[in-house]
Amino acid sequence: MPDVSPFVILFAAVFTNNILLVYFLGMCSFIAVSNTVPTALGLGAAVTFVSVLTAAAGWPVYHLVLVPLGLEYLQFIVFIVLIAALVQFVEMVIERTSQTLYVNLGIFLPLITVNCAILGLCLFMVSWSYGFLQSLAWGAGSGIGWFVAVVALAGLRQKIRFSKVPPALEGAGITIVVAGTMAMAFMGFAGMVAIR
Repeated sequence: MPDVSPFVILFAAVFTNNILLVYFLGMCSFIAVSNTVPTALGLGAAVTFVSVLTAAAGWPVYHLVLVPLGLEYLQFIVFIVLIAALVQFVEMVIERTSQTLYVNLGIFLPLITVNCAILGLCLFMVSWSYGFLQSLAWGAGSGIGWFVAVVALAGLRQKIRFSKVPPALEGAGITIVVAGTMAMAFMGFAGMVAIR
């Protein structure tokens, strides 16, 4: 797909093709970590950082190692190992720089390894035949899109605590309703830009 500019891909990954609200990838940590805005900011930044690194490292690994050796069928395993290594690196950096954030993120930080949004962005960039800059834009946009969605949900959940919610919808129920409403709002951007 050489005719699509990386800027267009970046914009589309945030809004029209949001990895979370359009493809519904990465929902488990989206729901679990969106209790407070500071925690959502921290995990959103970590997911964005890992997304960019994964796209930057995944493209050369796939195109310069797997394809020439005829090992494309190993892409799932290779991408998972790559993501795990990058998440371990991010976890060590956060632990050394911000103990508070490290404690607040708890188990969800290592769970970025199995966040299907990260694996999904790798598989999409390969299946859509993106070049390196396009893949980098897709990774950055996917991370930023996930970041925007999780911070927005955290802000809304903090406001909902002071609202009257029907007893049947308290907790996870209202969170799912709000997430669904956000997804419908992002559908309003559909048709602005097509990247595949």
